[in-house]
Amino acid sequence: MIPNSLQLFQNDKTKKPLKQLLFSVSGFVGFSCALTAAVATGLPFWINGTMLCRTGAELVNATGPELNKFLGELSYGLFQGERVKQCGLGGRPSRFSVIPDLLSAVPAGVHVTVIFFCGAVILLSSVASGFFFFNAFGRPYKTLQGPMGLYLWTSICCVCSCLVMILFASEVKLHHLSERIANFNEVNFVFQTYKERYDRSFWLFFLVFLLHGVNVLLIRLAGIQFPFQESKELELTGGAADLMY
Repeated sequence: MIPNSLQLFQNDKTKKPLKQLLFSVSGFVGFSCALTAAVATGLPFWINGTMLCRTGAELVNATGPELNKFLGELSYGLFQGERVKQCGLGGRPSRFSVIPDLLSAVPAGVHVTVIFFCGAVILLSSVASGFFFFNAFGRPYKTLQGPMGLYLWTSICCVCSCLVMILFASEVKLHHLSERIANFNEVNFVFQTYKERYDRSFWLFFLVFLLHGVNVLLIRLAGIQFPFQESKELELTGGAADLMY
């Protein structure tokens, strides 16, 4: 029994610097995710699109350089944006605020939910980063402050960042958010989406999602079992002990 205990102690002692390194890297990654999510939430670069101007039910029958005179630009984020309307009479650039000016035009429930999950990603990424550093250099409890907490906070951050992308994509595609914004308070013309693509802020949240997934792998590389896997192993060990006695 003594040699086995000594060997386990020595193995844990050799693994400690590796755990400190991996958890420190994960802590910096978590802090970077919080900072990236905060910047992406505030930037007006979630969607970049081109809007086609038409009069009533009539589509513009033009091609090439003539078509460009009827194509306006639209760029917006969760809080503000900019649009340039063109209907053959030159561009009319204008800035707008989604909240509170366009809150009656956009699907308010979905939009506020997206902002809520963005805030959750920022907050929980900061919490996860703190717990990574605490597990690297402190003596955590075997509860939410310990390995179970690392998996929990990191997984929640991963899910929240994924929900941000899914909900915003549904707001844009299912609720036609770009057309709602372009046609807000417009009387003479009707605008429809010609081209549309997700801009840098959206892809920054995709990067945050991937980084939190990498953090889960780093926790596993540090030698910490998944919580459900650990409980299963304990249950099997207990069953074997019962059979012996």
